[in-house]
Amino acid sequence: MTLVDTRPGIAAVWDALAVETGVAIDSAAAVSRLGPPLDDELARWFPADRVPAMGDRFRAIYPGLAVEPTEALPGARAAVDAVRRHGGRVVVVTAKYEPNARLHLDHLGIDADIVVGWKYGPAKGEALREHGATVYVGDHLADIEGARAAGAVSVAVPTGPVTADELRAGGADVVLTDLAAFPAWLDDHVLDNRLADLSARLGQLGSVAVAFSGGADSAFLLAAAVRALGADHVLAVTAVSGSLPAVELAAAQRFAAELGVRHLAPATAELDRDGYRANASDRCYFCKAELLEVVTPIAADAGIEHVATGTNADDAVAGFRPGIRAAAERGAVTPLLDCGLTKDQVRTASRRWGLATWDKPAAACLSSRIAYGVQITPARLSRVERAEVALRAALAVAGIDVVNQRVRDLGDTARVEVDSDRVDDVRAAPGVLEAVRDAGFPAVELDPRGFRSGSMNELLDPPAPPTSA
Repeated sequence: MTLVDTRPGIAAVWDALAVETGVAIDSAAAVSRLGPPLDDELARWFPADRVPAMGDRFRAIYPGLAVEPTEALPGARAAVDAVRRHGGRVVVVTAKYEPNARLHLDHLGIDADIVVGWKYGPAKGEALREHGATVYVGDHLADIEGARAAGAVSVAVPTGPVTADELRAGGADVVLTDLAAFPAWLDDHVLDNRLADLSARLGQLGSVAVAFSGGADSAFLLAAAVRALGADHVLAVTAVSGSLPAVELAAAQRFAAELGVRHLAPATAELDRDGYRANASDRCYFCKAELLEVVTPIAADAGIEHVATGTNADDAVAGFRPGIRAAAERGAVTPLLDCGLTKDQVRTASRRWGLATWDKPAAACLSSRIAYGVQITPARLSRVERAEVALRAALAVAGIDVVNQRVRDLGDTARVEVDSDRVDDVRAAPGVLEAVRDAGFPAVELDPRGFRSGSMNELLDPPAPPTSA
């Protein structure tokens, strides 16, 4: 009854068994008591010596009568999807005969990773422990017992014969109004656990210097470090070079000051590195190498034990990220990644904590605007920054509200990207593109697909590893 409503089908099986045996079985009463093992219900209608045979017969006629009428409960598929979205496995543990349970799930297209049948009460805990389940959703007091036996969080929904009040009294850790409420609960539960893990990991570091770009990820990491360690054990370091927009440095300084954190802004010289200026697909490797080789000794001089970057869990699966490798090779720690915190979770937690950066648009360095293979120079970086400032101002004058905007330097042409739902508005306001051209580009084009983070990577061939830093 937690995922599917089996009552109509099971009632049909009881009615058929009554006809076959001549025993007056009240099928409505039988389905009102769903949850315990089948033999418990059979014992109400048949002598003890007939229960095993009647159980075999019940299970034999079940597939032909009970599967087709069964429907998924509201929210069942969304609940399963929520588990998968967080990287979890879906384990179904039921008192039902396992082959018949699988028939229900297959018929309804509910994909479970594991199905374990003929388990009831504390015996469910054995299966939950075996498969590493940390949350168990059920509708019966026996499900609460199973969760408790496994040390799992018991989430109860009153979809069966047990009321919400009875589930609370029975010791459920959480009682939801229905299964549709489960995804939101799971989102909060997973985030709470990951934040607790983050705090513990940061606490173990003792002290940390955060490579603080001013973006949402590094800002959140900085705030989390202050919470876990205290401001005296945290250092914010923002690298200053031609690839950092001036507005980002000012914002980073304000944010660190609000947290009461020491903030340093040393110059970095990534433009002195041949690999960086060449702007091949591994450019970020050289940038991150320079960053860590500047920040690490600064942290050591300040008595700080570790340098941390704001790499999150999405970054690690987002395709080619040579900068992550460069940081790892130089001993940087990645607390957000290690705790599995995603970009969305960083933003949700930032909003929960009242951080101004919770909805800050992605703001990669200026070099990321220059097409691979086009050499990076101070003049090009300056031109891109002027163009983006001009673009932002022109959009405001035109009354076009955007969240994300980019000016991509393709060589002699600037490609403008804005939120996809604002592309037509920009196309109809030619003054916007003219403002970008006036910033120093011979030609300007509007990307009809709209803003895409990392769109330059779409032009890449499989990258070769860097040979030196």
